[in-house]
Amino acid sequence: MSELVKIKINAQEYEVEEGKRLIPVLEKLGIKIPHICFHHALTPAVSCKLCVVEVREDDKPPRIRYACALKVKKGMDIVTESAMIYKLRTEAIGNLLKMAPQAEIIHRVAQEFSLATGIMPDGCIRCRLCIRVCKNIIGAKALKMEKRKDISYVVPSETGECIGCATCVSICPTGAIQCIDKEDIRTIKIRDEIIGRHSLERCEICGRRFATTKFLKRVEEIEGEKHPDKKEHHVLCPTCAKLYARKDLRPLAPHLAKTYAGKPID
Repeated sequence: MSELVKIKINAQEYEVEEGKRLIPVLEKLGIKIPHICFHHALTPAVSCKLCVVEVREDDKPPRIRYACALKVKKGMDIVTESAMIYKLRTEAIGNLLKMAPQAEIIHRVAQEFSLATGIMPDGCIRCRLCIRVCKNIIGAKALKMEKRKDISYVVPSETGECIGCATCVSICPTGAIQCIDKEDIRTIKIRDEIIGRHSLERCEICGRRFATTKFLKRVEEIEGEKHPDKKEHHVLCPTCAKLYARKDLRPLAPHLAKTYAGKPID
């Protein structure tokens, strides 16, 4: 076991193991400071730069040090909170967010230690799946990437036209894009920005509102009367369309539609 030495932390004296790195020492004492890149099994890389502290040794002026790399020595006088420390930690948070603007751990640490980030998380990981599926599969081109204050965001495209199919909502791996059906209106949005707002068509058999007018029009243009959502100029949801296509079940369609709503029809 290493020799015990006396040090001061925030004006209080402690006996600690000499040569131990400061973060494990602080953790053992129950003193919290922010850090993300430190791991007990690895040599510190001083990457996140959040663990700054002020250290005074031998009556010299205080110096800014990184707690992950600093090894404690006898007589150290350490301060973990000050105006300068807060300024440097806030700058470090800002630099980390430039690289990973939606990383939850950065925002969590910022919130815990009251560090200003300047931006709010929106859940988007910038995978561009929504943009690609809207452009390459749906053909609407309703989404694009746009830089705002050096950060890229998925935003509605001025030249595109959302048809309310909600494919972007389904393909988004993080749930950043929302589809809200309220009464007879469907709203698709990311953050507080509206991608599209559409009226919903009602199924003529079960009465359920199931698709936007623009989506059904696009289906008709692309596939004509072959698509299951369009049968004999009726506006039918997928379940009712399949029931209606079977003449033996057609008279019972309204009742069966409620029974099989949302279930596959053989």
